[in-house]
Parts: sequence; structure tokens; C-alpha cells
Amino acid sequence: MTRESAGNSGDDGYSVVYDLDSDCTVDDISHDTPYLAEINGIVDYGVFVDLSDEVSGLVHESVLEGTYAVGDELVVELETVRDNGDVAFEPIDVDDYAVQAVSHDYALTGTDRLEANVGEQIHLEGEVVQVKQTGGPTIFHIADEYGVVPCAAFEEAGVRAYPQVEVGDVVRITGTPEHRDGSVQIEVDGLSKLDDDVAADARERIEAAIEARAEPHDVEPLIDWPAFEKLRPDLKEVAQLLRRTVLEGRPIRVRHHADGDGMCAAVPVQIALERFIADVHENDDAPRHLVKRLPAKAPFYEMEDATRDLNFALEDREKHGQQLPLLLMLDNGSTAEDVPAYETLAHYDIPIAVVDHHHPDPEAVEDLLDAHVNPYLHDEDYRITTGMCCVELARMIYPDLTDELRHVPAVAGLSDRSKADAMGDYLELAAEEGFDEERLQDVSEALDYAAFWLRYNSGDQLIQDVLQVDSDDDERHEELIEFFAERAREEVDEQLDAAMAHLEHEDLDNGAHLYRIDVENFAHRFTFPAPGKTTGEIHDRKIEETGDPVITVGYGPDFAVLRSDGVRLDIPRMVSELEEEVPGGGVSGGGHLVVGSIKFVKGKREDVIDALVEKMEDAEIDEALSSAAPIDD
Repeated sequence: MTRESAGNSGDDGYSVVYDLDSDCTVDDISHDTPYLAEINGIVDYGVFVDLSDEVSGLVHESVLEGTYAVGDELVVELETVRDNGDVAFEPIDVDDYAVQAVSHDYALTGTDRLEANVGEQIHLEGEVVQVKQTGGPTIFHIADEYGVVPCAAFEEAGVRAYPQVEVGDVVRITGTPEHRDGSVQIEVDGLSKLDDDVAADARERIEAAIEARAEPHDVEPLIDWPAFEKLRPDLKEVAQLLRRTVLEGRPIRVRHHADGDGMCAAVPVQIALERFIADVHENDDAPRHLVKRLPAKAPFYEMEDATRDLNFALEDREKHGQQLPLLLMLDNGSTAEDVPAYETLAHYDIPIAVVDHHHPDPEAVEDLLDAHVNPYLHDEDYRITTGMCCVELARMIYPDLTDELRHVPAVAGLSDRSKADAMGDYLELAAEEGFDEERLQDVSEALDYAAFWLRYNSGDQLIQDVLQVDSDDDERHEELIEFFAERAREEVDEQLDAAMAHLEHEDLDNGAHLYRIDVENFAHRFTFPAPGKTTGEIHDRKIEETGDPVITVGYGPDFAVLRSDGVRLDIPRMVSELEEEVPGGGVSGGGHLVVGSIKFVKGKREDVIDALVEKMEDAEIDEALSSAAPIDD
């Protein structure tokens, strides 16, 4: 280590005297270099001095002049380091000097080299991303340029070690990597919080590495689809945000619509994140703890779900020392109805990203979102489903998942009855993987059936087995979808046997058939299929029966579910108009051109339904929105 000698001056004319940081060792000092020391003891044969917590030595009485007291400062030079490790110093005279701090010259080991250093003491610098107090040690999760590792520091059983260190601090760990329950964990010998320039340098180094690693993979799209290419930059932005979130050790909470398209969107992203987390974190349990997927029944983020999510996040922060999560909304979350829930999370600075294909209200939600993907923002529409988007998103996060996802966009499209001109290509791609259209329809039916009975549970392994993603038991998959699809069809038949006799029909002035049914009074409740599914099944049968444009409305005391075929309803616009036209109706809702739902107050049902029918009579007949239109335009 090179130093200026005591006889040399700094830029300002003063001599330079070096002040060792507390963690400096003998390896950090050199001969012919002045150091600031403090006297810690006086004996007959000299004085003992400290240069740091690790460097102490003797100044012999033969080279001392005058008298000294414990606590006095002394400028010294290294005289010798004896074979037994004892260090001797001698004093030097320096009248005017400037003090320059000296940091310990650490040889740092990154989290990428822990396995190679098991059993050996290492030094590691990183940011604290989680602090968990157990009944034994305190577990600090430390993120550096390469990953995240748990570090166990023991004060005494159940007592917080290093209480001055919090999440967000940059620290230096000295410890020994050891195997614990199949993972690598560092047993901490020492932990110090970095300050000022040292911390800033470490942050800058870590940030640069995270920025590079967060860059999404540049994957070729599964099919050539010009309309979809408009969305790819936005999807890359979300992929980068999610990868950065993983690298920073922050949890991710995935909320998705509880239907086929919603699950085709959420499951690939969930698995991609779990695999990326497994690569980044040394703790094998990290994927399970850091990603939670939860279905949402409503077509928007309800306050009930938001407050529950927030409460769980705050509890996890208190109990497990986790950061507050990022919220990822899929197949949901683009409308003004989401705003109260988003504003609730905003009080805690929880970031939110949305991938959706329902008609958005950008002015209402954009200021509350960190990222937003929606085909309507690029003059496209609902036919690009969220599941199609999220398969590409998952591949940008973790491209090795690609071979397991080739059939999923076709399932998403069939589940949401997409008439995109790319559906033919997606069906062909699925067929190459052994999924003909009949099997894809069975998967779609099975997803709906499983989602209904799971209620608010994610059913992770069950849904993965149904969708055949991250599941290698082909025989069980085939038996499962055959069983669920058959059960679904039988229960739909039972429902429609009871309901169809109560169906009301009228011919609208625009040439469309309108079918109405009170699903509250003329369909079985609390069983499969739910009102929306019941309405959809009636709708599909009437399309096949008539071959004409069809609108179907299933309504209850305070809601209506809408389906149309060959008629451009523009449900979001209709909802906005009904809000103004039916005073006191409490109208809200959403959807897209051919599928949607509306809520209202019970006492205004007749007024709302009558006004709705008038709008349907004025709706434009559009053959492009008909199921009779060819899939491949």
C-alpha cells in the first residue's frame, strides 16, 4: 500500500497522517508512513497504542519523551512486526498535518462464489433486503451484484443481533458460508454498516449490476403477429420491472381474473418468477415466500381484496422483515373502478403493474401505475388476450420456460373466445405440441371448472396440472382435464335444463336477437356454472341455433352479465352513459365490445335494464365480431 511519507505535504501544504478505520488490520499498514494512534495503556517499559480495533502495539519507553496519559493521541510509524505477531511502533514529530481516512482493503467474495468457499471465512458487501428474527439467530438477507443470501447472526436465542442495521442499509459481512437445509447460509462473524462514500460506492456498484441483470431477455415471438408487436416494448418494461423486483429481494403479489384467460396469464408469469428467484436466491424456500398468486372474482380490484392484500403485506413485514410487495394485476385492473384500491396501496408506496385487455380508463389509473400494458392503448382491442401477452412476458423473464408454454396462448384465446386473426397460428402451434382443438377446449373447460370450486384459493399445483405447465405427468393431465371437462359439461347441461324454459326473447330493431334470463330466480345458485358462465352458455347455444346476431343478458337483483355476437355493444361506453341517464342507479361495470358486466342498486334494476335494451337496439351490427367470421382473416 503506497502512502505519502511524513516529510511530504498534501495539496494544501500540510503533512498527511493516516487514520485507520476500525476494521483495518496489520496488512493495511506500511513502513515509513505516519498513522494516528490512541494510547490505551501505560506500563514501565512504554505505552500501548491502538490504530484500529484490529491493530495495537507497543511504543518502547526508550523512544518516548515526556509524559503521556491514556486517551492521548500520538503519531507513530511502524517499526517492526515480530514473528509472534507483536507489533512495535515509534513516535514521530509532525507539527501541522491533515488526517486522511484509510479503509480496510477487503478481498470481497460475491454470492456467486459461495459454494466454492464453504467452510472458509469470506467478506461480502450488499444491501439488506430482509431482516427476520427467529427463535435463535437473526437472519439478514443480503443482496449484492450476483444474488441474495441469508446471513445468520447470533446474539442470544431470540434476541435481535445488530439492532442498528435495518432493511435498506448497505453492510459488510464477515462470515463463513455453510450448508443449511440444502441451501447455503453465511454464519456471521461480524457485520458493519457502511457509511458515506464507502456505502455510496457499494450502492453504485450493486445498482449497475442489478440494472444490467434486470434487462429482459430478447426472445423471438412465438408467432409473427404485427398487431401484437405494438405491445412488446410495454411488455419489456414490465419484464424489467419484475426482474429488478426479484433482484432487490422484494415480494411480488399476483392478482388475476379467476377465469381461463386470467389463469393462462398468471400461471406462466408465476412460474417464470419462481424460477428466476431460485436462480437469484440462495434460500431454496425463497420462491414460495416471495411470489403469491391469488384469483379475483370481480372484473376489477375490489377494496376487500386490496385491504386483505395490504394487511398480509404489513403482517409479513412485521413478522418476517419483508419489504412491502409489488402488485401485478393481470386480466384486470385498467378501469376507474380500480382506483380506490390502488389509492389505498399508494399510502404505502406499493408499486403496481397491470397487464390487461379490457377497455381501459387511462386518465383514471395511469398516475397510480408503474407500468401498464393494454392493447387498447395501441389502437388494438380485447382480441389480444392477457394470456397471450403474459406468455411472452414470462418468456422475457425466463426464456427456458418456452417449450412448456407453446400451447397456452391458444387456451387463452379459446377461453376468452378471441377472434384475433392470429388464432389460427396459435392453434397450429398448440397442435405441434400435441394439443388439438378438442383438447384445448377441454383444458379451457377444466380451468373454468377448477377455478369455480377453488373460490379464492390459487390451487397452484392443481391449475398447473390442468394447464400442463411445470407438470410432467401427461397421463394425470389427460385424465384430469377429461374428468373436469366432462363434469363441467354435465353441470352446465343440468343448469340449462332448468333455465332455458325461462328465457325471454325479442327481436331488436337492428336485426339482432335479444335473450334475457333472471339467473337469480331461474338458475341454481352457489353451484357451477356461476351466473356469468350460465349466461355465456345460453348465449353460445342461441348463436348456434339462430346463426344470426345475438345478445344475451343474464341478470340478478343488482347485476347484469352481457354477451354479444355480431353486435358492437361497446360496453364501457354504455356503462358511462347509463351512469348519467339513470339517476340514483349506482351504475358501474366494465368489459369490452362483446363481453361485460354491470352493477346497479336493486331498486333501479328495471330502469337500468330498460335503458340498456334501448342502447342495444341502437348498436351496430358488425359481422367481424361474429363467431361465424373466419378465425384466420
